[in-house]
Amino acid sequence: MARTPKPKSIPERAAAPVRRARRADSGSLNVMHKLMAVLDCFSRFDRSLTLNEISTRCAMPKTTVHRLVSSLREAKLLEQDRGRESYRMGIRLFELGSIVLGNLDIYREARPLVERLKSATGEGSHLCVFDGTNMVNVEHRAPSGESVNWTTTLSISPSYCTGVGKAVLAFQDKSVVDKIVRGGLMPYTATTITDAAKLRKELALTAKRGYAIDEGEHQPDVRCVAAPIRGPSGRVFASISVTGPREHFPDARLPALAALVVSTADQISRQLGYAK
Repeated sequence: MARTPKPKSIPERAAAPVRRARRADSGSLNVMHKLMAVLDCFSRFDRSLTLNEISTRCAMPKTTVHRLVSSLREAKLLEQDRGRESYRMGIRLFELGSIVLGNLDIYREARPLVERLKSATGEGSHLCVFDGTNMVNVEHRAPSGESVNWTTTLSISPSYCTGVGKAVLAFQDKSVVDKIVRGGLMPYTATTITDAAKLRKELALTAKRGYAIDEGEHQPDVRCVAAPIRGPSGRVFASISVTGPREHFPDARLPALAALVVSTADQISRQLGYAK
């Protein structure tokens, strides 16, 4: 004789929708992580990727990747190449990034300090934000006093071979540095660090002393001293630097420049809400 199922109590029936909602939220979050994993496959060195390449990098089945890529393409976050065999990041990402930059507190808080650093050193000063791979210049003051910012000139530079980039990378998780290394350490000059072990050693030194030095690694005969900027949570997401011709940056002058840059970076961090 079949047993009649015991009816659920009122509390159990009331809890059922909550459990379903939690499962739905968990599923949505899982999909979001997968979508971000697809976008993270692209870099300045991997501008166009096929479904097979994305599938391999994400360690996901090709059918799953195809579904995710289709959703990203519908949202204009990815674009399909004319040959229809590969995909690249969509212009919508640039538009969203521009909105983010325009709303950054750092742009408003740091602008006067970028000018002050330029005046104190007589050298060019840069304020940059880390986008996960590269450094985006949001404010630049030339020694002449000319101001160049993202609203007129969008300047993007590599993170592994610039002072502003190394100042940020030194405080990132190992996985972030590993991603940069996988993207390729392309030589820009004779002094560009292209060996992963040497780069990690350089980043450890940068973290220890609190500032980075660019020894003409991105542009020949240019030297740069940069320091990290932290947000309210303490996460390093930006940096500020002084930059100029090598003859303006003799070894004897570096400690004084570093002290000014670190002090400016610390003040910007405090104004953004960071407290040690």
